[in-house]
Amino acid sequence: MKLFSKKIAATFLALSALGLSLQLHAANPKEIRISVSSAGEGGKPRVGGSFVASAHARGVLEQEFKKDGIKVTWLFFPGAGPATNEALANGKVDFAAHGDLPSLVGRSTGLKTKVLFSTGRFGPTYVVVPADSNVKSVADLKGKKFSIFKGTNGQITYNRVLKKYGLTERDVRTISQDTYSARTSLATGDIDATITSPFSLVSRGVAKTLIEIKDPKVSPIAHFWVTESFEKQYPEITQRVVTTLIKQAKWSSEEANRLAQYKLWAQSGTPLIDYQKTWDGWNLKDRTTPLLDEFHRSQIDEALKIAKEAKLIRRDVDTKTWYEPKYLNHALKDLGLENYWRAFNANGQPK
Repeated sequence: MKLFSKKIAATFLALSALGLSLQLHAANPKEIRISVSSAGEGGKPRVGGSFVASAHARGVLEQEFKKDGIKVTWLFFPGAGPATNEALANGKVDFAAHGDLPSLVGRSTGLKTKVLFSTGRFGPTYVVVPADSNVKSVADLKGKKFSIFKGTNGQITYNRVLKKYGLTERDVRTISQDTYSARTSLATGDIDATITSPFSLVSRGVAKTLIEIKDPKVSPIAHFWVTESFEKQYPEITQRVVTTLIKQAKWSSEEANRLAQYKLWAQSGTPLIDYQKTWDGWNLKDRTTPLLDEFHRSQIDEALKIAKEAKLIRRDVDTKTWYEPKYLNHALKDLGLENYWRAFNANGQPK
């Protein structure tokens, strides 16, 4: 009888251990779904211009989670930020690289996300016109066709450019096109202006630069977020995603990797010369910083103000409760990078 009881107890302990093992295994997701609010030329699943793009090209997250049997799925949306919002609303995405305006719109409609880190900032802004255009200034664009991608962070930049030169959206004929369509329309003369990198277009003789703006407060801003539900259910996985991407940000910030990174980005279909001309001469560390410093937060708040004034957002967004910096802070400490990137104040100056 005692022997039988011992066997029952042993079996129970074995089943309990198995159950615990299964429970621990179930604590990890089978898949991590990351939205990129963009796509390469022709919808190609490649983009450039950020350390998140480099992370995808180098497969660093796939390497990190391979040992756990966790699949990493990247979702590229030619529909940009609004398409990411739609995927989020349908429960099809866990993380995303997202521009200021569409992520604010999503937050205002009740989509629950937590901002984890910045995906970069600064860089030049170019207003480009057809090669045979007689436009001499931004003021000359009044009443003309100006192409932007509505609903994306490009619309915020567009509003900042117009304001800088004394115009509003009401003063021009705004046409919504994605970046690649706008570049084609510029070459065919179907539009009068757009905001894009001009260099490959200029080399083909189809466009010219109207103005180059180096004001850090004009250029677009973006960040990387996680859904509140994923973060709550899988905090350890969330931390590993962040730490892996911050490690990538360090690689992307190193001068020795500058050209190699341009070449990775050029796989998107955007010519190498455009990355070289728009990034050469700029401090890689400052443009690639993941910090959620005063500059990032103030730019988000200003984007919210622009969006509300333009009636692009119907409800207010409490940006102060939107950030979850603990994962970034832990990653910086764990990787010994607490003082690697410079923090900037609200005016875009180093603190």
